[in-house]
Amino acid sequence: MQVSRHKVTRLLQLGLLASVIGAVLLLTRSQPPTVLELVLAQGELTILSRNGPTTYYEGPNGLDGYEYTLAHEFAQYLGVELKISEVEHLGSLLDAVGTERGQLGAAGLTVTEERRKKVRFSAPYMEVTQQLVYRAGSNRPADIADLYDKTILVISDSAHVETLRQLQKEHPQLRWHEQSNVEMVELIEMVHNGDIDITIVDSNAYKLNRSLYPMAQVAFDVSEPQQLAWAFPRSTDNSLYDLANEFIAQARDEGKLAQIHDRHYGRLNSMDTGSALTFARRLETRLPRWQEHLQGAAEKYDLDWRLLAAISYQESHWNPRAKSYTGVRGLMMLTQATAAEMGITNRIDPEQSIYGGAKYYRKIYDRLPASIVGKSRQWMALAAYNIGFGHLEDARVLTQRHGGDPNLWDDVKKHLPLLTKRKYYSTLKHGYARGHEPVSYVRNIRNFFNTIAWHQQIKQSKFASSRDRMNELDEVPATANEQAQAEQSTTVL
Repeated sequence: MQVSRHKVTRLLQLGLLASVIGAVLLLTRSQPPTVLELVLAQGELTILSRNGPTTYYEGPNGLDGYEYTLAHEFAQYLGVELKISEVEHLGSLLDAVGTERGQLGAAGLTVTEERRKKVRFSAPYMEVTQQLVYRAGSNRPADIADLYDKTILVISDSAHVETLRQLQKEHPQLRWHEQSNVEMVELIEMVHNGDIDITIVDSNAYKLNRSLYPMAQVAFDVSEPQQLAWAFPRSTDNSLYDLANEFIAQARDEGKLAQIHDRHYGRLNSMDTGSALTFARRLETRLPRWQEHLQGAAEKYDLDWRLLAAISYQESHWNPRAKSYTGVRGLMMLTQATAAEMGITNRIDPEQSIYGGAKYYRKIYDRLPASIVGKSRQWMALAAYNIGFGHLEDARVLTQRHGGDPNLWDDVKKHLPLLTKRKYYSTLKHGYARGHEPVSYVRNIRNFFNTIAWHQQIKQSKFASSRDRMNELDEVPATANEQAQAEQSTTVL
C-alpha cells in the first residue's frame, strides 16, 4: 500500500498521542479514555477470531490467513502490535466483542440483521455467497424440498443457521443439526467422506478447499451475495470504529484489499473433478513415499518442502519414472544437461532427482536480481525453471518497455505471453518462447502448494485431536463394568 502524506501525518499524530497517553491516563480526567487511546497506550490491538483456513492459522512462516493479514495491516496502520484472542463458538465471539477479551471481531463474519442486534459492523471488505454442498454421486438436490430427508449439519450461531430458519418458514419439514466446534473445512470433508449428506458453507471456504475434497460439490446457492465485515460493540465510542472504516476504505482505494484477496484466494484455480480426485488420492498414496527426501532437500537448500512437492507434482505427478516426449525424466523432470550440471547420475532415482531439482531451483532463485523480492522472487524462479532464465529476462525487458515493474510477478506474467508474437520476440535476445506456459505453470504450482499445505495442516490437526482424546480417556477412571470386561477380554494380534 502506498503511504500517503496524509497517512504519514496522521501516523505521526497517533505516535505522538501514544507517547503521552500513559501520562495522561495517570491524571484525573472528566472523561474516561477512548478505545483508540487505550489501544495506543497499550501498544496492542486485540481481535477476536476463530482458528481456520479463512481466518487465521499457523503457516510455515508464522501466523497467516485472510483475516490475520487484513487485521495485521490495520494494526500496522495504527502503529501497534496485533494480538489474537481465540473464541471457538461464534455466539460467544459476538458476545465478547468490546470486552476485555478484544476490541473487535474478525472471523469472516457475515453481516445479518440478527447480528446487528448484538454488534455494529464496519465497512465490508469482501462478499461471499452461501452455498449448499452435497456429495458427488448422490442425487443432486434441485431445490429445498429435496433436502427434507437429508442429514444436514451446519455451524451453530452461523449465518447459515439464520438462512435455514428463513427457509423453514416456507418449508416446515426442513430439519438440520448444528455443531459449534467445527469449521467449514471440516463440514466439507464430512460431505466428501459421506459422513453427512448436506452442509452450507461460504463460497470463499468452498473455493479454498474444493481441490482437497473433490467429492463435495455445490448444488446451488442459498443466498444472494452477502457482505463480510468486522464486528464492533454497539457503543457511542466511535474512535476505533471510525479509524477501521477509514483504513478499509483506503485499503480498497489503493488496491490493498484486492492484493490480499489474490494472495489467499486468487491462486485457487479449479481442477475438473477427475483431476481433483486423482490429486487427492495421490496426496495419500504417493506423496508420503517421497516426503522424507523432499524435506531433506528443502532443508539442505533452505526451501519449503511443500513447494518442492508442488513442483514435482506439476512435473511428474510424483511418478519417479516419468518421461516426456522431449526426453526430460524423473520426479523433477530434469534434462540430461541440467542433471549433469547438478551432479545427478541417474535421473529416475527419486532421491537424486529431488535433490537435483531443488539444487537447480535454488540456483535460479539466487541468480535473480536482488531487486526482485518476496513472493515475486519465488514465482519468477519457478517461471525460469519452466521456460529458462533467458526467456524470463526477455519478459522482464518487455515489462519495463511497456511501463510495468520488471520486479513484480503480477506485471511480468502479463508480458510473458508476448514472447509468442514476432513483433515482440524479434526484438529480444532469446527470441520466441511459449510464454503462456510458465504463467500456467506458476499458477498450478501455487494451487498445488496451497492444497498440500492444507492437507498437512489438517493431518496434524487430526493427529493432535486424536492424541488429546486419548489423553482424556486415560484420565477418566474406568467403571466397574468396564474393568470386569477388560479382565475377561483377550487381545489377538
